[in-house]
Amino acid sequence: MSIQDPMTQSMSIPQDKGFMGGYLEALSLVERLQRLLLDVIKDEFERVGVLEINAVQAMLLFNIGEMEVTAGELKSRGYYQGSNVSYNLKNLVEMGYMHHQRCKIDRRSVRVKLTDQGRQVRKVVTELFERHADGLQNRGVLGHEGLENITSSLKRVERYWTDQIRYIY
Repeated sequence: MSIQDPMTQSMSIPQDKGFMGGYLEALSLVERLQRLLLDVIKDEFERVGVLEINAVQAMLLFNIGEMEVTAGELKSRGYYQGSNVSYNLKNLVEMGYMHHQRCKIDRRSVRVKLTDQGRQVRKVVTELFERHADGLQNRGVLGHEGLENITSSLKRVERYWTDQIRYIY
């Protein structure tokens, strides 16, 4: 017998398979939550009338914040998980959400930072996340301890997966 979630019908999760079943369910949930987060951000930008950037680009602006970074730094710090980071950065520069400047030491490298327009997008995302945090807590969906438990568990999985990539081939 398997769980057939319409969002993840391709991943069959056995109900009676113990830890493996739970692991597969957790993987499916992480994947769905990532897609859902992007949908929530997209909907917020449609609500406020910002239609020229997508949710991935909005998250990129949010994660950069007040820093000045290269595309490589975004990936290495875990702020961006896409193979098309350079494409999105280029588009954000062209649309006026980011400044870019060649590094003086390594001319191949380009450093980027937010413009005032980019900081406005970041503010929209920040306010959205603040509303979500308040709602989760005020409605009793998730408290401080629960959030700490989730975060701690996800960090342990992240470390395990990172070790698998670095040390096991």
